Amino acid sequence: MSENIVILMLGVSTFLGALGLIALLWGVKTGQFDDQSKFIDAARYDNEEDLRDAVMMDEKKKARQKKKAEEAEKKKNYMPAD
Repeated sequence: MSENIVILMLGVSTFLGALGLIALLWGVKTGQFDDQSKFIDAARYDNEEDLRDAVMMDEKKKARQKKKAEEAEKKKNYMPAD
């Protein structure tokens, strides 16, 4: 290989490596890799029944939030009869 191609390959690989390092540092700094409840949930829900209960509770919570949002939308669009 010619010397110019080797220099170009070194430059491109150094640039890509630096870009990857910057992306990793940005992700760590902004908390992209933080999962604070992972280990707590693993200890709390350590069998299938507890996991099913947790999923069911989460679905109920989402349903309540959806219902609350729909009620707020109805109140927002409320117009008294003429």
